[in-house]
Amino acid sequence: MTRSEMDQLGWDSCDVIIVSGDAYIDHPSFGAGLIGRLLEAQGFRVGIISQPRWDSSADFEALGRPNIMFGITAGNMDSMVNHYTSERRPRSDDAYTPGGQSGKRPDRPTLIYSQRCREAFPEVPIVLGGIEASLRRIAHYDYWSDRVRRSIILDAKADLLLYGNAERAIVEVAHRLAAEEPIESIQDVRGSVYTIKRLPNDRPIIDGQAPGNALIALRRPGMRPPEVVETQDIAAIRLPSFETVRDDKVAFAHTSRILHKESNPGNARALIQRHGGNYVWLTPPPIPLTTPEMDRVFELPYSRIPHPSYGDAKIPAYEMIRFSITIMRGCFGGCTFCSITEHEGRRIQSRSKTSVLREIETIRDRVPGFTGIISDLGGPTANMYRLACKDPKIENACKRLSCVYPGICENLDTNHNPLIELYREARALPGIKKILVASGLRYDLAIQSPEYVEELVTHHVGGYLKIAPEHTQAGPLSKMMKPGVESFERFAELFKLYSEQAGKKQYLIPYFIAAHPGTRDEDMLDLSLWLKKEGFRPDQVQAFLPSPMSLATAMYHTGRNPLRRLVDGGEKVDVPKGTKRRRLHKAFLRYHDANNWPLLRDALGSMDRDELIGAGRSELVPHYQPLGTGNQHEGRRRRGGTEDPRGRRRRRPSKTKV
Repeated sequence: MTRSEMDQLGWDSCDVIIVSGDAYIDHPSFGAGLIGRLLEAQGFRVGIISQPRWDSSADFEALGRPNIMFGITAGNMDSMVNHYTSERRPRSDDAYTPGGQSGKRPDRPTLIYSQRCREAFPEVPIVLGGIEASLRRIAHYDYWSDRVRRSIILDAKADLLLYGNAERAIVEVAHRLAAEEPIESIQDVRGSVYTIKRLPNDRPIIDGQAPGNALIALRRPGMRPPEVVETQDIAAIRLPSFETVRDDKVAFAHTSRILHKESNPGNARALIQRHGGNYVWLTPPPIPLTTPEMDRVFELPYSRIPHPSYGDAKIPAYEMIRFSITIMRGCFGGCTFCSITEHEGRRIQSRSKTSVLREIETIRDRVPGFTGIISDLGGPTANMYRLACKDPKIENACKRLSCVYPGICENLDTNHNPLIELYREARALPGIKKILVASGLRYDLAIQSPEYVEELVTHHVGGYLKIAPEHTQAGPLSKMMKPGVESFERFAELFKLYSEQAGKKQYLIPYFIAAHPGTRDEDMLDLSLWLKKEGFRPDQVQAFLPSPMSLATAMYHTGRNPLRRLVDGGEKVDVPKGTKRRRLHKAFLRYHDANNWPLLRDALGSMDRDELIGAGRSELVPHYQPLGTGNQHEGRRRRGGTEDPRGRRRRRPSKTKV
């Protein structure tokens, strides 16, 4: 990170310099640390510029000119999600910064860092990576500016973008640049994005520009015979242009549909999108890492601690994962609001059992402060470890967006035995007191294996288990691609049964999303009544946040459903927008909070559901309003007066002169 460290190593220069919006933590859960160690293992000298000042190029010149390239990432988290709430309000902290301090990175640092690197060393290639770049690789809707923005590779003026986890891609690009291959010629790396001025004449192009139509082959001069047009390794699909999707919401939804349909690395084709005088070319998604490759990546010689320059300052994100272990990557759930599949893919990449056990021993023996408790053994999901399609041929040909919606695919292997064996051997290691599972659990998969649920509940729950049914009503769930509430209720039954058998008092904490596309006010009311009937009182609730490139974000922006073909404009989706309606949907989730009662009473009156206003068990909110709550709590009624138990306004008694 510093010139003095380079001198200690005997380096006169760095081969690759990674610029990151996060604090530098040498740990496989942090992108800059993982890619840095991976390139080091390939023989490259890697420098890290962490959270630089961006008002000049000085910090970007601190390590000198890199011999091969700059690698730029905004960090482990999208900067706009990191900086702003779902209501676009600034957050007061940053979990990836020492002390949780905010303001250590700009909005959209991928753009700013690229500009400063170009100012410092104009001739050095710039390669973008990380989740911020991945989710902005084509024209995308930006919630925070409420407009469609260009592919980030154009706005950053970068040479190449690598999407996904990109280990294999970054190693190939680094070696080819080290061999003095011009970066302009690197156009065949899977999982990459580059720009060109003209389309090649020797490649078949498939027209995907017309919503509702089948993909039509367009012959170009010099093309091969038409019978090879559908061959996946040479065909490319032309998407509607940036200008078209910017101005036409149906075309935007259609583009989102194609992008997600072309996400299976076994059959995905390249995608092309014109932006003015440039074409943005996306190569097919990367081939998932094999188990030995995953083991190698996670067993590189990480120190597993933050850089010593931070001293005793706590980095909240590190404190959260310091004693946790990643056992797999990817998710085939396909939830429309989630960005995991856009970044990590739908195929599960699992580590070997022996590799995971070795990492537990490494934490036990080397990580300061370890008390014998592994805080999480999981990944993007808790229980997709080693789950995959039963037939590789079917897997390579599949175009489904989810393996578990609307029901679990008959070709999916749901055997949880390898995970049960891993749990048992992990907790049997000497010095290990407890192994917790805190990752998101797919309860619809878990109930396929009651033995797994028993193992989990008996040994790996720390009193509370967070779970995300997201909603109870069919309308919103169909737009989320989430299972019906029956699956959750079945899991809750098993959870209660096995907790009682183990003699433990344990509780489920369900998460729900407010204001998701496809959610009517009536849906939120029904969810609220279900919550009251079941005795759930959510403490913190989340309103839907439209992250770039997700299917739910396409619904939010366009009011159309990209899960279906966009024939004649496609299916329209009710989208809760505006502060008042989004606030109402959150209030339904926190029906027990007296500050929400005035809003809920007004809504129930408008919905002709006055019978739900009262103090009985079957009613949702009472007539009365406690002093200091509701409108008074919000500061709207600051003059004198109180409310009587029926919610009516009373005047203060006037003072009488004596």
